[in-house]
Amino acid sequence: MSVRPLIAGNWKMNGLAKESAAELSALISKANDQGEVGCDILICPPALLVSQMATLAEGSAVSIGAQDCHTQEKGAHTGDISAEMIADAGAGYAIAGHSERRTDHGESNEVVKMKAEAALRAGLIAIVCVGETLEERENGKTLDIISDQVKNSLPEGATAANTVIAYEPVWAIGTGKVPATSDVDEVHNHIRSDLKLLMKDAEGVRLLYGGSVKGSNAAELMAVENVNGALVGGASLKAEDFWPIVETSL
Repeated sequence: MSVRPLIAGNWKMNGLAKESAAELSALISKANDQGEVGCDILICPPALLVSQMATLAEGSAVSIGAQDCHTQEKGAHTGDISAEMIADAGAGYAIAGHSERRTDHGESNEVVKMKAEAALRAGLIAIVCVGETLEERENGKTLDIISDQVKNSLPEGATAANTVIAYEPVWAIGTGKVPATSDVDEVHNHIRSDLKLLMKDAEGVRLLYGGSVKGSNAAELMAVENVNGALVGGASLKAEDFWPIVETSL
């Protein structure tokens, strides 16, 4: 089954308005120069920039998403942002369960599932992140951890159209370390098999790889079976660094 790739950039807590607009404009220009783009391109900027970036990207080949959302539509949740607010700002996607949220904010599979369900409720596409720590990998628990996260983080009502799964080994994020392609292949095939037990259209769900993806290794990673794109961190901050990754899926 042919699955349209998604190359997503997670800017994390980086970027001020002027410099971010310049980088997004440069990315849009590269996409325009390409003509017909053979993959979906997504940028997830800090929350304060979502509205500005969505306006800038309107009508282009680049979509805008959020890095997180609250589980509730509204209420007394100081400092939080609902999925409905994110959609209202012009975004089309929301990330749920990135390892930095799971670790820094103690988000459980249950919370991640609720956030992903909130994204679906607001009409957003949920990008659900899963991944093991170095200790878990060294103890041979990778596939068990991934299965547990997929099963218990997947939102109710998930379909290939509204849900994306991103595999990000925690030990590879921002470290420059990348698993062997055979390891990526094993995990992505395992995720696909798990999804077949949970969803009717599992073959169409986009499975992204994330964790120190850059221009020099993207082509090799994107060539792995059941890798349908990438969730890119640091290399997405500059259009010149991000575009070579996009090009691997055009």
